[in-house]
Amino acid sequence: MLCDNDFPLVIRGRVFSLSDIETIRHIISSGAGTHRAVIAREVCRAFNWYRDNGQLKDAACRYALLKLHQSNLIKLPHPRRNPFAKKTIAFTKDTDEKQPINQNAGKLKPLTFQLVTEQNQFQLWKEYVERYHYLGYKVIVGPNLKYFVTSQQHMIACLAFGGAAWNVEPRDCWIGWDHHTRKQNLKFIINNVRFLILPWVASKNLASTILAQASKTVPQDWLKIYGYSPVLLETFVDKERFDGACYKAANWIYVGDTKGRGKVDRFNKYPVSIKKIFIYPLAKNCKPALCNGVH
Repeated sequence: MLCDNDFPLVIRGRVFSLSDIETIRHIISSGAGTHRAVIAREVCRAFNWYRDNGQLKDAACRYALLKLHQSNLIKLPHPRRNPFAKKTIAFTKDTDEKQPINQNAGKLKPLTFQLVTEQNQFQLWKEYVERYHYLGYKVIVGPNLKYFVTSQQHMIACLAFGGAAWNVEPRDCWIGWDHHTRKQNLKFIINNVRFLILPWVASKNLASTILAQASKTVPQDWLKIYGYSPVLLETFVDKERFDGACYKAANWIYVGDTKGRGKVDRFNKYPVSIKKIFIYPLAKNCKPALCNGVH
């Protein structure tokens, strides 16, 4: 059990005080619902936890409630299913290896970014990522966009962008913001959480070409879907596997390395691999916007 000195807690950018914990306990005990999803929606309403498009931040809230439950600060009802059980993703012939593509990136243009919006598209995207990305598929909590990248109707890559990591010292030093400002403006940073060029595609300069096009396409789609424009992209490159050359070639800025503690550092007790941190400003006034407010 945590003590008073451990408060306030920060989980996924949300600050929880002792008073907040009491409010959540009251919601749970008042019979708001026997299911965790229902409780999460009630907590969102109690804390006015909404996205800019008016939808509840219920997925992020469920994550935070689970962390509070694991810390014995609240007691949630038993889940209807095991929240840690990963469903096996069956590999189908749709994602079998295709004929090799060995052309230079210039000959593959124009590249098409297809936003994943339908369930059947999502299933295919998930299968590709699980099958061929070294990290596999993981649920992205909160706002996110997923893409297929195609060339002349040939699938060549999968991309995903989601919410920024909460506490990244080299990035935060580069921006120059304080804790309060980071809390207010973190949503204007989005993370390239998955980048997969399919293994049968061997094309010089393709990765940096895709990243360059993504820096123009993704902010426009984010504005349409979530109602605001990001001003900075970030990503984390595993130093043991990659050197980040494609990000450098696409003019991303290397700002330092992680400390090996994971994305949610308040509760993460297990070391992870050190990663290079790259950022890409989407606006000339990126730093002032993140420090003084985005208009």
